[in-house]
Amino acid sequence: MQPRALIVDDEPAILDTLAGVLADGGVECLRTGSGEEALVLYAAHRPDVVFLDIWLPDRDGLATLQAIRALDPHATVLMMSGHGTTSTAVKAIKMGAFDYLEKPLTYAQSLEAFRAALEHRRAAVAGAHPEPPIFPDEGEHRLSPPPLLSLLRTGTEPQRTLRHSTVVYGLGLHSGGRTGMVLQPLPPDSGIHFLSLPSGTVIPAHVSAVGDTDYATTLARDTAQVRTVEHLLSALHAAGVTNLLVKLHAEVPVLDGSAADFCRTLEQIGLEDQDRPRREVVVDRRYEVTATGDKRLSVEPYDGFAVSYLLRYPPPIGEQFYEFTLTDFDTYKTEIAPARTFGFLRDLKMLNEVGLGSGGRLDNFILVGDDHVVNTELRFPDEFVRHKILDIVGDLYLLGYPLRGKVTARLTGHRDNVALVRQLVAVGSRPAA
Repeated sequence: MQPRALIVDDEPAILDTLAGVLADGGVECLRTGSGEEALVLYAAHRPDVVFLDIWLPDRDGLATLQAIRALDPHATVLMMSGHGTTSTAVKAIKMGAFDYLEKPLTYAQSLEAFRAALEHRRAAVAGAHPEPPIFPDEGEHRLSPPPLLSLLRTGTEPQRTLRHSTVVYGLGLHSGGRTGMVLQPLPPDSGIHFLSLPSGTVIPAHVSAVGDTDYATTLARDTAQVRTVEHLLSALHAAGVTNLLVKLHAEVPVLDGSAADFCRTLEQIGLEDQDRPRREVVVDRRYEVTATGDKRLSVEPYDGFAVSYLLRYPPPIGEQFYEFTLTDFDTYKTEIAPARTFGFLRDLKMLNEVGLGSGGRLDNFILVGDDHVVNTELRFPDEFVRHKILDIVGDLYLLGYPLRGKVTARLTGHRDNVALVRQLVAVGSRPAA
């Protein structure tokens, strides 16, 4: 098999030169100028050797080294620097770097360093214990969703995952930083989980892990967190994907602010039906969350999955109503997935002050001014209410299973969606009569 190297450096000339040298030596090269992206690439491709610069614009090289080693104890990393010190080199070696190289690297030095590192890597892996389980902290079984005993039913659709792994890149909507994620298939009865690359912490896509619902849905466990999960979960819910591992740093990429790109990714990679039927949460009676003012959110029995939403904002949005029935994935892709997240010009200063919205760009959300949309043409006249439905479809997947029921929403948001999920989980977790 052709050996593979990952080169991490923010200078394009070094990326090109070093990749050319290694390619001449028969090495396949992955390249990035981002420490965050390096973690995603490593998780997806497991290169034999990493060339890692000390100085990176988005993440300290030593911190990146530590995260890669936490992800793979046998990771073989060559640190590079053009203006390092002896103390930095010593620290890198103590943290697990295989060697420390001073720039500029010569042709012979680059190949010699790679060959030595590759030999070390192969020897380490040959004498190592078997690969750790896909979930580092799994018990006697994978972290499958908690059973909702009285509401869970076996459905007619199969469980589903992806045909193979893939990588998705973009910006974090609230962090503003470059981020990426690996989507990796899982066996039946696994559920959907997020794996925090820096810490190796597994966070289930379940309401029990919800940490925050201000402006987006954030999952957390111990010191790790994953932000803005609702758009990805919405696409997975609509596509019927029940088993998946999502490896990432701290935030799902916002892409264009909708779920359309996630849908395209799922279609390009392909969905794989598995040999067990999926289980569904089947609503047995009406459940309701009553929030402040005119806000209302309820779900009632229904042979399928449907969401209606009444939205009301001052002009230029006004009052909008939309009713959506999930008949198939194509319907979701056409009617709901393209609807983008939105924000108001008057709120930007406040959002920036609390560290939110930093990744908002003119092409990944709808910016609403006092009397008109500032930055884009709407994809639908009622794009705002459709996006609210997109969020509900995603937040309700925090049940851990697809939902069978009819949802009626009025002026509600993430906090209300999560409150309804918690109510269903509380009732469903009681033993059946």
